[in-house]
Amino acid sequence: MANYEFSLSSPVDRTRRAGVVRSDSFAEALELIAEEGDVGDGDRLEIGVRGFPPAKYIYFLSALGEGHGWYPTDRRAA
Repeated sequence: MANYEFSLSSPVDRTRRAGVVRSDSFAEALELIAEEGDVGDGDRLEIGVRGFPPAKYIYFLSALGEGHGWYPTDRRAA
């Protein structure tokens, strides 16, 4: 299991939650934070492992409420 350090913030508030989540995979860590973090549309997440720059994500809900999830915000051109 890996330890992922994270900070969660909303468009209005500064960091409202920060800590460490332990999981078998990065995808599972994202799911755990979404489930336990009471996330909403536009919330921002920085997550990573110690010694490396964090990945940055934003949480989106679809207009119809059918889809949701974390989307990368710092994609660099190849």
